[in-house]
Amino acid sequence: MTNAAPDSDNAAALQRAYYDRTAAEYDTAHLYEGCQHDVALGYMTPLFEALDIRTVLDVGTGTGRTLRALQANPKLDVIGVEPVRALLDKAVDAGAPPTALVQGSGFHLPFPDNSFDAVVEVAVLHHVPDPSPIVAEMLRVARRAVFVDDDNRFGRGRLSSRLVKLAIYRAGLWPAFWKAKTRGKGYQYTDDDGISYSYSVYDSLPALAEWADRVVLVPTGIENGTSWLHPLLSNPHVLLCAVKGEPRLPWLRLGTLA
Repeated sequence: MTNAAPDSDNAAALQRAYYDRTAAEYDTAHLYEGCQHDVALGYMTPLFEALDIRTVLDVGTGTGRTLRALQANPKLDVIGVEPVRALLDKAVDAGAPPTALVQGSGFHLPFPDNSFDAVVEVAVLHHVPDPSPIVAEMLRVARRAVFVDDDNRFGRGRLSSRLVKLAIYRAGLWPAFWKAKTRGKGYQYTDDDGISYSYSVYDSLPALAEWADRVVLVPTGIENGTSWLHPLLSNPHVLLCAVKGEPRLPWLRLGTLA
């Protein structure tokens, strides 16, 4: 999935062309044992019950993989929003109900404020040059929880490289460094992921923490060594769970304790 900001038309066109070309085999190419997004879903879904989540929006649903996984829970009413028609068509072919799919942009979610108990994003934000407007839209339409499952630039490479990246970022020099590294483009292109930008879930942490009562970080990728700054410097993929209120314990919900 990609959502194009107005000043990134060329990159957005490349990414849409990538999805148009790869939509038919996209799921197969991205399915593998121990996939970080499957790990994230494994942590995420039990929280839905504890938080009494019943309605979920999947932002950047793509081929509907996350949507279909969540719809396996009959208690959940899940809607997926995606701008790329080819991916939505593939989602329907894969079994997603057409009524559960909406063609739209994460920059302007076509839903009123507080429309969903939870809003989910899986591997979307590293495909946009500025994820902040999408995160703001996710927060706008969410009532109880927002889940961001995405990249963490600070958990990649050797420890020395991770420390250098963190130092550059903290000095406010990361945009200039990344622009130079990508020879002015500001993005990278690979055959397995198309257009990608430098992103970390920690970039979105301040906005999510301001909205939520509690934020939980869960490492979901393969550990990259050890660090006392875990998972910031030890994992390239992190699930960020931003929650309003507190989860209810299952035995309290069953009334076994006064």
